Formats: sequence, C-alpha cells, structure tokens
Amino acid sequence: MRRADRLFQIVQILRMRRLTTAQDLADRLEVSTRTIYRDVQDLCLSGIPIEGEAGVGYLLRQEVSVPPLMFNEAELEAIQIGMRMVQTWAGKELSSAAKQAMIKVEAVLPQRLQAYQSLMFAPDFYIDSDQFKYLDPLRIASQQREYLEICYQDAKADCTKREIRPLAIYFWRGTWTLLAWCELRDDFRSFRVDRITELKHQERVFSHSPGKELDDFVEKMEQEGH
Repeated sequence: MRRADRLFQIVQILRMRRLTTAQDLADRLEVSTRTIYRDVQDLCLSGIPIEGEAGVGYLLRQEVSVPPLMFNEAELEAIQIGMRMVQTWAGKELSSAAKQAMIKVEAVLPQRLQAYQSLMFAPDFYIDSDQFKYLDPLRIASQQREYLEICYQDAKADCTKREIRPLAIYFWRGTWTLLAWCELRDDFRSFRVDRITELKHQERVFSHSPGKELDDFVEKMEQEGH
C-alpha cells in the first residue's frame, strides 16, 4: 500500500470509530505499530486533529473532510468485478444500488481510467430469477432483527415450517445460505435461500440473546475447528 493511501485509510478508520489503538490500526493496515506512530505524528503536523497517545489510542475530535484518493487499475477492477457480482447475485434492491454506485465511481475517475474495463464478468445467462427473490426481504429482516416464518424444502423435497431469527446471509459453494437461529430445533441452522418456498414476516423483533447471536455461531465454529 502506498504511504499516501495508508494515511488516508488511517483518517477514514478514525472517522468511523471512537478510540482506536495503534495496534488495531497496524493490524488492519498490515504494518508495524512504529509505522503507525510515525504516520499519526505526520498527520497531526499536517493539521489533522488527532488526539491520543501511544499505548492509549487515538480519535478525531472533529469531523475531517479528506478528498478521496484516485483508484489505481487493480482497485478499479476489484470494484468493477464486485459490482458486477452484486448486480447478478445480490437481489433486486442491491443490484440497482450497485448500478448507481458504479455510475458515481465512474464520474470521478481520471481520464486515463475512464475507458478501463475488467475482463472478468458475472453473467446471468443460466440463473433463474426466482432463485434470489427472497434475498432482499431476508437481508432486511436480518438487519432489523425481525422474526420470520419460512417454509423450507430440504434435499429430499420434504417441507417444514420454521420460525427463525435471521442472522446473516453467506454466498458460498455457488449459492446463498441463510444463517439463522431456528426456534423449532432450538439451535443454529443454515438454509439455502433457493429452497425457501414461502416467507412470512412476523412483525416482531427479537432482542439480543446470549448464545443465539452471530458472534456465538462464529465462536462455535472456531471451537469445532471449522
């Protein structure tokens, strides 16, 4: 990473968080804490209002407006590929958002990059549009922590009705999978989104419950060696 990019990232990280230690910054930016100390000192000397000290942490005391850095070819290609994948596989709402976001990105590109196009694509030639019809409501319900009732068809085509707490959605092995806490099984369960045949909003939210949260699932997988 170029030093100018790293300085920009430090400011962005401090804008999004409260107290952040040099070690946190070093881990995220993959540099030594000594480099972070030097970078923070240089930012302070340039007028960025960073407060704090080594061993305690840093924060911004006021909003800072930093002009965006221009992308290089690899960064632009990563954005293009990601946007194309979202447009194809992430549901109607995010597909539309990705298109609009790409228009905004292209509007600020320097002339030398305006014609640059990645040759990696995410075509939808063989995709059934119904495969992703529940992605938007599942994503929103996960964010709003809303109980759902689903009808789910397993690999043997047997259907069951489940009340679930949707926690997160993953794309792996070529399909979207919903991670949820299943009230029927009283445990975490994964549901392939394309096997959900019916979805009903319960119009009530679930509160934080120790042992039933996304972090609990991640910890469980780590303990099991996954």
